[in-house]
Amino acid sequence: MENFNKIINSEKPVLVDFFAEWCGPCKTMGPILKDVKSQLGDKSTILKVDIDKNPEAAAAYQVRSVPTLMIFKNGKQVWKQSGVVPATELVRLFNQFQ
Repeated sequence: MENFNKIINSEKPVLVDFFAEWCGPCKTMGPILKDVKSQLGDKSTILKVDIDKNPEAAAAYQVRSVPTLMIFKNGKQVWKQSGVVPATELVRLFNQFQ
């Protein structure tokens, strides 16, 4: 949790993907996140959090379904959505929070 807090306190937007290995839609998000990272490069940080290995993080951010995506900026949650989100939407959101 300490590393997590350090990462989300970045000035650049941080996308956190709360996922689970057993979750079908979470597997769909994998290539989408790779696409987002390739489009944004160093402007973005993407962090994947396995809710089964990190239940305290999931509980702290009230993650009730997976995948749940959040964007943090300077340690503050600025966006949250559950379900699969298209790459174009994620890139637009990142640019909005730059």
